Amino acid sequence: MNRNFDVIVIGAGSVGVPATMNLAKSGKKVLCIDALSSPGQCNNKKAIGGVRATHSDFGKIKICQRSIDIFSTWHDVYGDDIGWMSNGYCFPAYSKKIESDLLLQLDKQRRCGLNISWIAPDEVQRLVPGIELRDLAGATFSKDDGSCSPLLACNAMYFKSVEMGATYRFNESVIDITFLNNVFCVTSNKDKYFSEFVINAAGNNAREISNKLGFDCPVVPDSHEAAITDPVQRFLGPMVVDLRQEKGSDNFYFYQNHEGQVIFCLTPKPLIYGVDNDATSDFLPLCTTRMLKVLPRLRSLKVRRQWRGQYPMTPDGMPIVGHFENNLANSTNGAIVSNQKFIQAVGMCGQGFMLGPGLGELLNRMIDDELTKDDAIVLNSFDPNRGFINSEAFK
Repeated sequence: MNRNFDVIVIGAGSVGVPATMNLAKSGKKVLCIDALSSPGQCNNKKAIGGVRATHSDFGKIKICQRSIDIFSTWHDVYGDDIGWMSNGYCFPAYSKKIESDLLLQLDKQRRCGLNISWIAPDEVQRLVPGIELRDLAGATFSKDDGSCSPLLACNAMYFKSVEMGATYRFNESVIDITFLNNVFCVTSNKDKYFSEFVINAAGNNAREISNKLGFDCPVVPDSHEAAITDPVQRFLGPMVVDLRQEKGSDNFYFYQNHEGQVIFCLTPKPLIYGVDNDATSDFLPLCTTRMLKVLPRLRSLKVRRQWRGQYPMTPDGMPIVGHFENNLANSTNGAIVSNQKFIQAVGMCGQGFMLGPGLGELLNRMIDDELTKDDAIVLNSFDPNRGFINSEAFK
């Protein structure tokens, strides 16, 4: 078996699979390694499916706009139904502070090319029939945002990448990475593989993979829960994101997917660090109570399933994409690591699914040294060497 590749991608998830697909599409010999049994088995399958370009940072906006282009045209281009809906995102303002914060970002978002508008309460009511109008000042609405199935999308990209010539190795854990004579050697629990480039797309394990070459990558997973109802006749348009904070939680959000099921999620307060996947008894009463305050008509829905996954978080809520500036001695063989060829694509902060397709194309351009002017701005936002002192407003 040939063990030599142009690029090795570590992690077959929301970023690793589309990256592998784009690398294979461009003619590169690419290997993707994952410790689990099939693609998307860590946090990708736990994503709720929202895809928004509604962010406060140029980098996230541009990457997610490209992801939306890819998701929304996937059926036309490749023939697979991935459950895409252009249902939009709605951020209601139930306080003066949230109204001010949303309006403050609105001009910046428009300058970045986001198709977003401020809508009055009666228009919010049309989009979300039955929404609580008391104290509602209005909302932002970005109609080009949407949603699709993380399971269908990841599998579609996986099978397409295999058609394009990509190689996958599942049930293989990376136990060592060394660098000698300008070649990386990636050792798994089963074999050794060699390549010129390595992309770290390991999600929860981003820090562990980086440490194998002496780089400290500040990614720490925290746990979030979600749930899904039985399907009902369509009654709800956009994803609704309530930015208010209440005891035990920060923001929460919900929408009706392409099969008619309502999916909902909540950001716990304080955050729960770690990778425990056991669902709790706290989530449902906390989240459903908040949902019924916003949309009382949800009270008759039956919850079918609840689950827990992780957000691989960075200190500022922004992804880490690129390479670390410092060359460090590899502890195994003393060689100096070519850091520009060890590329980070980690710390998606719970947004890997919506960032993944756009990032997959960007990572391929990085390796081909064909970056655009917009790419340079995006990578500046995602720079692994930044100070991590700011905070993304819509993380």
